[in-house]
Amino acid sequence: MTAPTDAERLARATLSIVGEPGQLKYTRQVTEHGVEAVVQRLRDGEDEDVRERFRRVDAQRELDRAAGLGIRFVIPGDPEWPTQLDDLEHCPDAHERGGVPLGLWVKGPLHLAEATDHAVAVVGSRSATTYGADVARELAAGVAQQGYTVVSGAAFGIDQAGHRGALAARGPTVAVLACGADRVYPEAHRNLLDYIADVGVVVSESAPGCAPTRIRFLARNRVIAGLSRGTVVVEAATRSGALNTATWTLGLARPVMGVPGPVTSAPSQGVHQLIRHRDAVLVTHAEEVLEVIGPVGSLALAEPRDEPRPRDRVSHREREVLDAVPVRQGAPVSAIASTAGISPERTRAALHTLRSAGLVAESNGRWRLARSEQEPVCDGSAS
Repeated sequence: MTAPTDAERLARATLSIVGEPGQLKYTRQVTEHGVEAVVQRLRDGEDEDVRERFRRVDAQRELDRAAGLGIRFVIPGDPEWPTQLDDLEHCPDAHERGGVPLGLWVKGPLHLAEATDHAVAVVGSRSATTYGADVARELAAGVAQQGYTVVSGAAFGIDQAGHRGALAARGPTVAVLACGADRVYPEAHRNLLDYIADVGVVVSESAPGCAPTRIRFLARNRVIAGLSRGTVVVEAATRSGALNTATWTLGLARPVMGVPGPVTSAPSQGVHQLIRHRDAVLVTHAEEVLEVIGPVGSLALAEPRDEPRPRDRVSHREREVLDAVPVRQGAPVSAIASTAGISPERTRAALHTLRSAGLVAESNGRWRLARSEQEPVCDGSAS
């Protein structure tokens, strides 16, 4: 992609200021005709209100004002542009929103393309439970420790837990806002957003000064999905903005992962539906996330298994004899052999082997289980 011209940057800034994020009637026209032609057509069009809005905009002045606030306007073709966002051009639209962003208003010291080259979105319910917030924080810290950037929306609940987990691990994080990058929403997260702007990146598709609206949140979610290699949903009710982010991720043919919660938990019902319908891979910790989003074969986790116990190492016949040995009251070889259905000679040989393994004890010719084996053992049989 060739470097953008100053005229293209001004045209994209103009359309970003006048229009709404992800507005299809603009993003599609820009893809088909180019942004300068679209802006010129709207300025010269028959709609007087539209003409007036475009004529009132001084894009260079707004770019200069943004720069004074430490905000830069990054557009396709810039070295800092995350090229994975270009996949949004082929992603199904939703709520009359879609397409590649005209540009992103960016605040923070990190290079946006480099920061999001290896990124994972961590999203979920604003009304997070303690369980959900703890899982999101630990999961985000785990992926950050492995060099991945955590992308989220800086909202209450799971979003802020994801950001804080990454920051606690001294990893990069990107906050994608539904308002201008010069604004704070929610206000309670002012310190968090100020800190992310100091050490990470704050991003918005909306121009500086814009307030958050419902439709801007929905458009924002596609940017979160577009920046990331995959999306982890920690908690989400059946109607949740996090599920909207998951839908955008699926539309991009990128993996969605879901953290299960208690089956009685309303904040996890949406996640459970994603998993049930096989739209999401079940994950429980950072290593499982990395296994999903990393290059094929780069991380293959072994299935969790209990450490083998001494009784797991005995032969089938020795196990039959061991199962016939009484727990506390010792029994003679003949009684054990009768219970096991094995000859006394073979039973005696097996008992000596089991004693060497520390599984049985003998006193005065009577055999019983060793103390270490007297606790109930779950071996898969009915009790």
